[in-house]
Amino acid sequence: MPGLLGKKIGMTSVFSADGKNVPCTVIEAGPCVVTQVKTVEKDGYKAVQLAFGEKKEKNTTKAMQGIFKKAGTTPKRHLAEFKFDEELNLGDTVTVDIFNDTVFVDVVGTSKGKGFQGVVKRHGFGGVGQSTHGQDDRLRKPGSIGACSYPAKVFKGMRMGGQMGGDRVTTQNLRVLKVIPESNLLIVKGSVAGFNGSTVIINK
Repeated sequence: MPGLLGKKIGMTSVFSADGKNVPCTVIEAGPCVVTQVKTVEKDGYKAVQLAFGEKKEKNTTKAMQGIFKKAGTTPKRHLAEFKFDEELNLGDTVTVDIFNDTVFVDVVGTSKGKGFQGVVKRHGFGGVGQSTHGQDDRLRKPGSIGACSYPAKVFKGMRMGGQMGGDRVTTQNLRVLKVIPESNLLIVKGSVAGFNGSTVIINK
């Protein structure tokens, strides 16, 4: 299995064998239930759909209830597809054990929303740098955003103030420090995008 759905628990630190304090993220990885099996004959590609997290039946649509009933499981909150060649059946459970022999993983999460931010925080602009000669009210302003006479327009993609955060972020090559199967926990080195309790996708 190439990956799992999980939940970010939070950050902590552990001591390595040589005594270094290593920052790490604790992720509750699975267990995930196979709710659909895509085939080349029927769907045009081969993949499995995994479900994670409990959800109330009254908040689940009739169509999704039918999918979960066919898989023989309770309604789930999050779904994701993984391309997979080996055979899995509806209702099978995939656990964190798939990462036992894995050294590195990629984790996909949604970054924290920061709201509307200016160019200093959003893009790392330095600001004007002085508060004299008429610059006292423009310390954190972006400055010029386009040419004067030609082409007389602002180019698309100009770095300006705007909505910051809330984006899909993939953190690559996180080292797997420890797998705790009895608690469905995966401990990886470094940080993962998102707030504590947010859903993440872990790929080998």
